[in-house]
Amino acid sequence: MKTELATFYGLIDEIKVAMMTTRRPDGHLESRPMANQKQANGADLWFVTEEGSGKLNDIAHDAHVNLAYYKPGSYEWVSVSGIATLSRDRNTIRQLYEPDWKAWFGQEGDPRHGTPDDPRMVLVGIDVHAAVFLDVNKPKPVVLFELAKGWITGARVEPGQMHQLNEPHR
Repeated sequence: MKTELATFYGLIDEIKVAMMTTRRPDGHLESRPMANQKQANGADLWFVTEEGSGKLNDIAHDAHVNLAYYKPGSYEWVSVSGIATLSRDRNTIRQLYEPDWKAWFGQEGDPRHGTPDDPRMVLVGIDVHAAVFLDVNKPKPVVLFELAKGWITGARVEPGQMHQLNEPHR
């Protein structure tokens, strides 16, 4: 039987993209899609962004973030709250680097651009403080049937198992 932590990482690995919400200096919340990176020491979750992006200013102002994941085909979802830290450590960037990052860090005249040595690359590490997620372990037709049955009868639908994680995670 999988542990809750293994289920958590399994869902995140399947979903691949989170909506990362930060608080801007003016107090407003802002969300944007961010692709998960592979696991590595130093944080529970990793993302990559470009130097000078607005989210870096947001995180410098308030490091609390929320990550929201949703998998429409199965109705599974994950909500993560944590603390973001920024890393410009080239060794960690090299460890996490994927060739598809080149699409986000185009060549602009510097031979390092698009490579792990690109000075524009900044890692955002998330230390997870809490997570809530729904793990659906039923086939989609069964879930759809249960949803329809609940709609018709008014009975509460339980499409999967709710999980909750609290510190520590690594």
